[in-house]
Amino acid sequence: MLMPKRVKFRKAHRGRRKGYAKRGSSVAFGDFGLKSLEPAWITSRQIEACRVALSRKMKRDGRVWIRIFPDKPVSKKPLETRMGKGKGAPEFWVAVVKPGRIMFEVSGVTREVANEALQLCSHKLPVKTKVVSRPDFE
Repeated sequence: MLMPKRVKFRKAHRGRRKGYAKRGSSVAFGDFGLKSLEPAWITSRQIEACRVALSRKMKRDGRVWIRIFPDKPVSKKPLETRMGKGKGAPEFWVAVVKPGRIMFEVSGVTREVANEALQLCSHKLPVKTKVVSRPDFE
């Protein structure tokens, strides 16, 4: 699972998810990408599930780039715990994704295989997505 080696602060505020992605909104490394159309928190487990689905579908041909990284800790209090007594311990890590963000990129495979693989990947995610290609790709 992806997570940072070390962070400045152990617990983070929830923050807001309004607005569109400022950067990471164009296909930069591969030929095809999976673009988010909604704001969400993507967990490290979901990212790993997508990576496995992509590599299985592409049969280890081509190359996969993961353009998001879970660097925000989400804390939870234990079940059946009374209110108060501080914030819970960090439970898992998420990547904050805004609309327009390219989350995964692939190259080295045909358009059909890339489209199928990225569609399969999109089923593992809690957001509506769109498969996009590099503007100069034939």
